Formats: sequence, structure tokens, C-alpha cells
Amino acid sequence: MTLNQILLIGRAGTEPQMRYTPSGTAVTDFRLAVNNPSRDSSGEWQDNTEWFTVTAWDRQAESVNQYLAKGRRVFVEGRLSTNTFTGNDGQQRTSLEVRAFRVIFLDRPEGQGGEEFAGSQSAGSPGGEFANGNGGQSAAPAEDVEELPW
Repeated sequence: MTLNQILLIGRAGTEPQMRYTPSGTAVTDFRLAVNNPSRDSSGEWQDNTEWFTVTAWDRQAESVNQYLAKGRRVFVEGRLSTNTFTGNDGQQRTSLEVRAFRVIFLDRPEGQGGEEFAGSQSAGSPGGEFANGNGGQSAAPAEDVEELPW
């Protein structure tokens, strides 16, 4: 048995960028900043930030493009994928990206007033599944929300 799974909670460090493949499939990329607080040698707390490139596909890509904005908190579940490319200097390079299975928006969107949004709408799996089970309708109140496992 093998497993390639990554769970991340952080803030979108860039605006999502959506494009389409030649066959018409939507693809959205964004950068995710995940802070890891730790103490330095003098005992002071410092935030060490890890940056991840996240890629979403199909209906999930469209949802991420529509609902995610730079600075918003997001939960991402996916797998690590290796990409190899040739840099401008002609050198072969490798990068890691997270191919998202599920994206849950943790902040409420602009204009939602006092209604809770934490996780109420997920960009789902490539099939377009939503965490609140409403098949992609508008965000539901918090009592209808899937709980995170921790």
C-alpha cells in the first residue's frame, strides 16, 4: 500500500489564476502560505513560512477562482506532485505542487454579514462535490457544515 496525501491550512498568498487546457478543462493555481511558529536560540517566537503552489482542476478550479482571494484562510487536502522543467538558464529544475482534492474556505466571503462561513462551502473533489452537500448552491449556515477532523 502507498499513500501520498497532504493537509494544509494557511492563507492564500496570491490571487487565484485560472486558465483552460486545450481540451477546455479549467485549471486554477494559487500560492499558499503556511506559518510554522518556533522558538529561536534566544527563546523568542518566530514564524517560519512555508510556501506551496496549489493546483485545482475542473469545477473545483472554477470554485477556487470564484471564492478565494489573496489573504483568505483555506484548508487544502491533496497530494504532492513533482514537475520537471527547463529554466531560463537551460538548467533542468524540479518543483513540487499540491494537486488539491478538496479546498475548504475558512473565512466568510465579503458581504456575508454575521453568517458563519467557516468551511461551509468546499470546492470539493474533481467531481464538484461540496462539503455542505448542497451540490454547489450558496453557502449554508454553520450548523450544516462538515466539521474538520481536529
